[in-house]
Amino acid sequence: MADKENLFYTEDHEWIEVLEDNKFRIGITDHAAEQLGDVVYIELPEVDDELDADEDVASVESVKSVSDVNVPFAGTVVEVNEALEDEPELVSNEPFEGGWLAVIKAEEAIDTSELMNADQYADHIAE
Repeated sequence: MADKENLFYTEDHEWIEVLEDNKFRIGITDHAAEQLGDVVYIELPEVDDELDADEDVASVESVKSVSDVNVPFAGTVVEVNEALEDEPELVSNEPFEGGWLAVIKAEEAIDTSELMNADQYADHIAE
């Protein structure tokens, strides 16, 4: 399980777990999952897909709406959460555990200075 305190967050409710200097795992926050409701389908990227910063990495479809998930850093998809193909509800039920979306390898070290820490994100969603 990703420790929520050690993650970084975007204003669009994605969480980022830095795995190595230039490798990160991405998912959506529990706040986003709650807003979406029951997730029924997820469109994931393919391994080796190259993504630009702020490009869609996944599309999450729920009973309420469809939401795109953006990556904050350019990179190449090195792993996808294949369990979501059969169990998209993991995003709703376990957004920080089994509901992660993809692992992406950036060209260089990840600069997290534009992201929020857990306290800043809590303040963001409280607004």
